[in-house]
Amino acid sequence: MKKKWFKLQSVALYLLLTLMTYYYPELMLFYLGCGIYDVSRNSNLNLSLLRRYFLGNGLLTWLLSPVNILMDLLTLPLVNKKIYQMHDLPIDCQQEIECILEVVKSQNILNELTDRVENVNRGMIFFKWYGKNIDNFIAVPAFHEEYKYIKTIGISVFNKRVRTREHFGPLRATLRLLYNINDVSDRGSYIKVRSSINHWCDNKLFIFDDTLSHQSFNETENIRYCLFVDILRPGGCNFVLVFFIKSIGTLIEKIKFIFYNHWSPLT
Repeated sequence: MKKKWFKLQSVALYLLLTLMTYYYPELMLFYLGCGIYDVSRNSNLNLSLLRRYFLGNGLLTWLLSPVNILMDLLTLPLVNKKIYQMHDLPIDCQQEIECILEVVKSQNILNELTDRVENVNRGMIFFKWYGKNIDNFIAVPAFHEEYKYIKTIGISVFNKRVRTREHFGPLRATLRLLYNINDVSDRGSYIKVRSSINHWCDNKLFIFDDTLSHQSFNETENIRYCLFVDILRPGGCNFVLVFFIKSIGTLIEKIKFIFYNHWSPLT
């Protein structure tokens, strides 16, 4: 039923785009130009990626491309590095991240998740979504604090021999931070952002622009748990980015099933 509803939503959206092209060709040319710039930021550009961006799971990222380009302009003179290290972030942002990581290391969060993920291929639990706190069966007060940079906090779970499709995130006002909570020794557990690969056994922390095409893999016999955090992009106009996050975050919350329709909520 969920997949059928998703297909109906996709058909309706493509129909809307067709009508917009017919009645507002200038607007659609503008969107096409924004989309071409946006997708060209990916390395190893090919026809498969272009098809996914304009006609597949990148469609919403394309629709938000004018907003994302504006985010790039608002954060100048800081240029989007695409893949970041901790030292690339402001000191106060690093401190917030370290605080969250200490909480994850000190609390037995995984013990409370283990019984709920046994029969789940891919699971997700959120504690904060674009600045809005979310209550669930795990109480972690630190995840509900007000942070200047941290806007989304969740935990993603990959069961054995599971991978995502290659996909695009929606909004470039934030950066995606992933932290592998449980220790991984096998190189079969990793994330790929186009031509860049991060193996969790080598680096437990990975920060990147998730509007780039990316894919996660767990080709091991062990469950993989990752802390899932969105942080405000560094820049001189943070107040504008916060406004966009609150405004567009509300919209994305209503349609986030598009991004998480293959995930099981952990409740």
